[in-house]
Amino acid sequence: MTSGSTDQQEELLAVEDEQPWLRLDKRMLLVHPVNEAIKILPVLLVSFFLGSQSGNHFWSLGILAVVVVFAILRWFTTSYRIGPVHVQLRSGVLQKKLLSIPRNRIRSVDVEANVLHRVLGLSILRIGTGQQAGKGEAFELNALDTSLVPALRGDLLQRVSGQIPATDGMPTAATDPGVEIAHWQFSWVRFAPFSITGIVTIAAAVGVLFQYGLGQRLAESSVVSNSIDSAEQFGIAMFVVAALVALLVVSSIFACVRYLLTYGNLTVTDQGRTLHVSHGLLRTRQSTLDRKRLRGTSLSQPLLLRAVNGAGLDAIMTGVSAEKKESSLLLPQAPRVEALRMMTTVLGDAGLHGAAERPLLRHGPAARRRRYTRALAPLLVLAAGVGIAQYVGAPIPLLVWIVLAMLFVAGVGLAHDRYRGLGHAVLPGWLITQHGSLDRSRHSLEAAGIIGWTVRQTFFQRRAGVATIVAATPAGVGHYEVVDIPVENAWAMIDAVTPGAGDIWLRRN
Repeated sequence: MTSGSTDQQEELLAVEDEQPWLRLDKRMLLVHPVNEAIKILPVLLVSFFLGSQSGNHFWSLGILAVVVVFAILRWFTTSYRIGPVHVQLRSGVLQKKLLSIPRNRIRSVDVEANVLHRVLGLSILRIGTGQQAGKGEAFELNALDTSLVPALRGDLLQRVSGQIPATDGMPTAATDPGVEIAHWQFSWVRFAPFSITGIVTIAAAVGVLFQYGLGQRLAESSVVSNSIDSAEQFGIAMFVVAALVALLVVSSIFACVRYLLTYGNLTVTDQGRTLHVSHGLLRTRQSTLDRKRLRGTSLSQPLLLRAVNGAGLDAIMTGVSAEKKESSLLLPQAPRVEALRMMTTVLGDAGLHGAAERPLLRHGPAARRRRYTRALAPLLVLAAGVGIAQYVGAPIPLLVWIVLAMLFVAGVGLAHDRYRGLGHAVLPGWLITQHGSLDRSRHSLEAAGIIGWTVRQTFFQRRAGVATIVAATPAGVGHYEVVDIPVENAWAMIDAVTPGAGDIWLRRN
């Protein structure tokens, strides 16, 4: 660092030290008590029930009073400062904390608002640095006046967009609105049932019921007893079929409602150096993705969604981890043609060279055999065990053999689909890799974002003469795999993506 830059840094720090600490909006005093009360609502219900049984109703009122007082104290103990060098957050009622983040470490700025926030004209602003924060260390400003958020977000992302931040640390004008490159359509809701979100929602609700003792009462209710009587009257098989159909219908409804509320009104705007994603009906969320940190895209094509010609699209971003559920969404479940169009638009020159529809290089007969072996070998072992049991005199119903035959046919189809979806391609400066069937993903990864390579072989891969190549990257999930490539082609492929990386191994071979 030169003397001039050191002097400038010291000057900025001096200006930062003189800046006042700001408090969150006073309307936060209405938000936090309600949010905290909702979080402990099951506890309040149990307390009210216990109080009713004992004749003392002050149990729940006492707990609610403590929660409200604690939430109010958070406003008095929380303050923040947006300086030219750091963004700082002071918080803590019982234990004081100071979180300071250098502005040049800011990787993302997300804005969120639930129903209560929107009614009161407030928003939640979160700053991401691309590093895993410990519990309670997330930089979150909850809640800010919504009218101030666009300018503040633009100011925080000035280093991202290559601009010079204001030396006084005050928010500047909002960024250019840009060009809209994607817009959510109501017809996309039809893709929602082809996921497991509805079933997960039902399972979570059932888990909560049993956790607080309501599940046992439900099991002893007349609804369940009548259902058991109906099962005995119409037959177990018919009852199971009816229950599965009912589960399918209910889970589909839950999935559609969740999809509509979460992704309704989604828009993706290209602001030149950044991509701005906004979605949500009741709870809105806005994310800004820096194009300079864009390292590719992940096209998600699970089996059920693929069957109805749908797909989802996520960005592979440096400093935005997909494993940590950070903001990398570009498109939720949508028509596959729309996801491919969006993928081409986001990738730019690489997209124009056909990364979206690039034919993949197959991995050969050994990879095909591994797919069939892994899908069918367990079924063959199970069938052999059933056959031996029947041979020694055990009564094996015909239904067991029918189920095994159906599973065998399904296994053959799964193995065929897994091999058909397995492959990779190399473009100038890009690696494309795809694998999976039930949860298939197509990753387009920029070679410049790859920081290391690993060639891995399990015992069975060595016997089959194949290997898995792992491309390490600080973006997305952190690593992307080329599965079951012939081992003699592994280092040549690495050298094609990153010239010189495979030279030593090519010379040894």
